[in-house]
Amino acid sequence: MSTSSRRTLIRTGIAAAAGASGLAVAAKLADEYGLVPPDNGGIYGPGQTLTYAAHRLLSRNSLAREFSRSQISNPPYANGKPPKLEDFKRHQAEDFVNWRLEVGGLVARPTSFSVAELKTYPMRSQITHLACEEGWSYIAEWTGVPLSHILERVGMLPQAKFVVYQSIQNDQWNSLDMDEAMHTQTLVTVGMNGGEIPVGHGGPLRMRVPRQLGYKSTKYINRLIVTDDLKTYRDGQGAGSVKAGYAWYSGI
Repeated sequence: MSTSSRRTLIRTGIAAAAGASGLAVAAKLADEYGLVPPDNGGIYGPGQTLTYAAHRLLSRNSLAREFSRSQISNPPYANGKPPKLEDFKRHQAEDFVNWRLEVGGLVARPTSFSVAELKTYPMRSQITHLACEEGWSYIAEWTGVPLSHILERVGMLPQAKFVVYQSIQNDQWNSLDMDEAMHTQTLVTVGMNGGEIPVGHGGPLRMRVPRQLGYKSTKYINRLIVTDDLKTYRDGQGAGSVKAGYAWYSGI
């Protein structure tokens, strides 16, 4: 059976199960094809599995809407405050010249990149909508290196399934499956609205995942870990935000 035919069969099966309120059946189908999110436990687990599997099967290659420059919010809303960590303050005082993005895990060439080095790589700019689960949102232009380019440079290994990204704030971390990590709009951003990313918006480096809600676009990132199993990382839930009640997958 071809890949296309197999996906059609899965979509039909999941849709039928969901239509019949058979979430357990849908979850079983998703498990069979490796489309179960790491936070699939608890009473919301089957529903989260159904959402994730359906999105992946129906809109795997879809693009987030991009806007015109005239639609950029003025000013964009900066949620939260910069880290109070002494290490961050030191980097900020040095204009982040010594900030490094470390990349390791299932890669052939573990590497660390400076912000200046990242700026020499092929860039993409996109004007997208950042939607927060708390109700606020804004439109901004983001400029950065596609995460896919970084993964290719370090030689991501074939068995890789997820990318974990870590903020300098230890409790702020998240992860993406390979569909999202390799998507053309997923960026490690170095610029915003034509300039550097303001610290309040996550500078010097922020992950930008425009196909998911804002909390997936983690600020102040300094580490990427490529893995084949999220259950082996920290609490196994795929993101630091899960324990606060947020879903690992937040596709929009």
